[in-house]
Amino acid sequence: MILREPTVQLVAFTQFQTVPSIAWQTDSDRPAEQLVEFAGRMCYQSWNNPSGRTNQEYITNLLRQGHLSVLEHAQASFAISGISRSCSHELVRHRHFSFSQMSQRYVAEEEANFVEPERIANNPQAHAIFVAAVEKSREAYEELVKLLGEELEGWPDRRERRLIARQSARAVLPNATETRLVMTGNFRAWRHFLRLRGSRAAEGEIRRLALAIHRELVRLSPACFGDFQRVEQPDGVIELVTSLTAD
Repeated sequence: MILREPTVQLVAFTQFQTVPSIAWQTDSDRPAEQLVEFAGRMCYQSWNNPSGRTNQEYITNLLRQGHLSVLEHAQASFAISGISRSCSHELVRHRHFSFSQMSQRYVAEEEANFVEPERIANNPQAHAIFVAAVEKSREAYEELVKLLGEELEGWPDRRERRLIARQSARAVLPNATETRLVMTGNFRAWRHFLRLRGSRAAEGEIRRLALAIHRELVRLSPACFGDFQRVEQPDGVIELVTSLTAD
């Protein structure tokens, strides 16, 4: 199957528990936003709120000031699929995240999906070349797994035999091969990711992933991510833009 859009699902996020010894209230019912404000107020022991500032106003002020360490306490985890190995190679360059990625040694790739770049998909001739290439690589993978499996027929451990065959055969699979992973990061790291990968300067596939993650993050915490706006440029490229401080 040829894929063109990522799938992003929120699987875990921060919870917040009040501290009985601290008399403090906030107007947000979102745990992550409660935690961010609580952490900010802890820095200055400013538990009173005589000005009546809302949680969103408080967090926006933190963002404007560049007081971003408080965002590191809140986290979100996503299950991501429908992205290429090429895209995941870019993801793991973000060192402030944790990743658990599908193994090509343990998971058979005979039925692998492939992610087609948008520019190739929009060009019929390029699309035909792409489809032919990925199908050929899949056929080569299947042949190698079978050949190496037969060569290792006498291997005492059947499970290990499959691993050896798959880990060798995967060498012919292209960067377009779909991968799946769980990606976890704190809110400061996610803001940095959105700023870099939501930009029009980012590669198209990872920018679409950033847009999909932004949809989930802004639903989870509009106070922490609502400043990012989706802007469509004259050439049709949609990017994320914010005027608040760099992360």
